[in-house]
Amino acid sequence: MTITADNLGKRYNREWIFRNFNYSFQKGVYAITGPNGSGKSTLLQVLWGQLPPSVGSILYEKEGASIAIEDIYQRLVIATPYMDLIEEFTLSELLAFHFSFKKLRKGHTLKEVPDLLELAHARDKRISYFSSGMKQRLKLGLAFFSEADLVFLDEPTTNLDKEAVGWYWRHLPVLISESVVFIGSNLENEYPDTAIKITLTDYK
Repeated sequence: MTITADNLGKRYNREWIFRNFNYSFQKGVYAITGPNGSGKSTLLQVLWGQLPPSVGSILYEKEGASIAIEDIYQRLVIATPYMDLIEEFTLSELLAFHFSFKKLRKGHTLKEVPDLLELAHARDKRISYFSSGMKQRLKLGLAFFSEADLVFLDEPTTNLDKEAVGWYWRHLPVLISESVVFIGSNLENEYPDTAIKITLTDYK
């Protein structure tokens, strides 16, 4: 899977968030970096198709065939602190709902996912009663264990304690080996040393 950004730019009113962004992304990990307010989340939202660019274009391709932007959602997963979960569901219900339209990564079963999340004790607990750290681990888990060509992780360790950060780092390498992974962060401990760094302040 590849994403090619051609002269991509996004602005609100007269302020450019980024512009003249040209890049071809392939399997591996990319760290989208920059200070708070630099536009990291905006760029990710443009790349995953939620926001239209103000200028330029994005081309999605797999095995030489182009994929329409309205279909790209089928090939991606997203985990962000600002992403909402269906809080009326229990953990088991939410997992069953999510994996009714997303395939599990090979080698996993739905029954074992709570254990993989290290949330088996909360299997029948409503999401509304989860702590902020448990919710963030769940969001990451939905991304980690879904089969997807594109993975977008924005500020992935937000609300995670030391133990949960360790869990994040144990599972991240599998994603990197199989997908195009984007990590939006201004913290070096959220992405590996091997990540290709893209600094948003270079595209103002």
